[in-house]
Amino acid sequence: MGDRLRPLAVLWRRHGLRGVRIAVWTVRARRRVRRQLVRGGMDAVRPPVPPAGGTTDRTVVLRALHRVGANCLERSLVLQRWDARQRTSRTLVIGVTAPSGGFHAHAWLDGDADPHRAEMTELLRRDPPAGWLPAGVQERSTRP
Repeated sequence: MGDRLRPLAVLWRRHGLRGVRIAVWTVRARRRVRRQLVRGGMDAVRPPVPPAGGTTDRTVVLRALHRVGANCLERSLVLQRWDARQRTSRTLVIGVTAPSGGFHAHAWLDGDADPHRAEMTELLRRDPPAGWLPAGVQERSTRP
């Protein structure tokens, strides 16, 4: 089996068809988010609706995002959409470092463990857009 198909075979063995669907959604969502960010900024971002899954399937999303080389903002937006589908409202946080130490920006979801978070000063907090959460879910950030 070729090196390119090996991750797909592992995904199939561990998670079956549902895992493959989630991985395909993740790749499509990341591609769409990237295009939408370039064309219209964060207000234009509307990833596709995720397939049905459980909170344990978040690892499939994380691995797929890592595999396709998503940057921190793309990863955070796709995960925010995934978590919203799982009925969990997560706040996107964007932080920056002080210019004296070399300016860097970073994005993460509130509540996620992130090694860069401590060195960042929060610049922006963004709740999931209206419509991402199913009806009846409060628009309040909760940790996974």
